[in-house]
Amino acid sequence: MAIAVLDQFKNLNTRDPGSWPALPKLLLLVALFAAILVAAYFLDWQGQIEQLDAGRAQETQLKDQFKDKKRQAVNLDLYRQQLREIDSSFGALLKQLPNKSQMEALLVDINQAGLGRGLQFDLFRPAQQETVKEFYAELPITLKVVGNYHDMGAFASDIGELSRIVTLNDMALNVAKDGTLTMDATAKTFRYLDDEELSAQRAAAKAAKARK
Repeated sequence: MAIAVLDQFKNLNTRDPGSWPALPKLLLLVALFAAILVAAYFLDWQGQIEQLDAGRAQETQLKDQFKDKKRQAVNLDLYRQQLREIDSSFGALLKQLPNKSQMEALLVDINQAGLGRGLQFDLFRPAQQETVKEFYAELPITLKVVGNYHDMGAFASDIGELSRIVTLNDMALNVAKDGTLTMDATAKTFRYLDDEELSAQRAAAKAAKARK
């Protein structure tokens, strides 16, 4: 039988495949079909498959974006409430910062807080230059006050209870022979920048960025 099969492949006329026996014809058709499939894959199907894979990846990405936007939409009222609370808290903090015209009154309040506790100011010197931050300015005041321990503590407490934000920093205490205390400290007060100052600050930042 094997010899009979091999005999079908002998003396094949390549110019006339139609005259071939059945088995060579079948193998030729299979080979042609396989060649067509391979050619179709590289010439057409490969690009379509790649597009299909890209489409599937984009579909997954869009689904993720949809889920994220849906989650944001569901929580939108909560986000808005949180934003209102943040705005309210920020507004309350901002009200604790005086404007430029109120700074002099605040300095008087600090001085009166010490005098009201019976302290003696040996030094009360606001800095000549403010330190400007993003939306506020900081003014350090060098203090040197003399009094007893109880009055010093009451003064520090009064400073913390002022309607405006004032902090005491770099405090150092020295005890005299008679028991009185001398406190060296830096009080820092803050004020918010007015619209003109904010505009000037933004313009300076924009100019500095353009120079880089």
